[in-house]
Amino acid sequence: MIIVHATFHVNPAKEAEFLENMKPLIAASQAEEGNVAYDLHKAVGRENVYTMVEIWRDQAAVGLHNASEHFTSFAAGAKAYLAAPLDVKAFDGQPLS
Repeated sequence: MIIVHATFHVNPAKEAEFLENMKPLIAASQAEEGNVAYDLHKAVGRENVYTMVEIWRDQAAVGLHNASEHFTSFAAGAKAYLAAPLDVKAFDGQPLS
């Protein structure tokens, strides 16, 4: 299982537009084969900071997602919403017994 945390520091002036453009990305990503979860969370106590928590069945599913039209379209325009560079961390998650 692959877990990805993508943290967005959103420009306050672009927050509404960012959230609106996340909706189709989230819906399409959640419908992908190999997706376990794809959820956007707002940080408590940190204005305009959001983290996308993604869980994928395997690395192949991540690769297909990263090549998808909905992801590449969003990624191409994401900088317009950001006040700081995107911070992405990926983890190889294993269930605890």
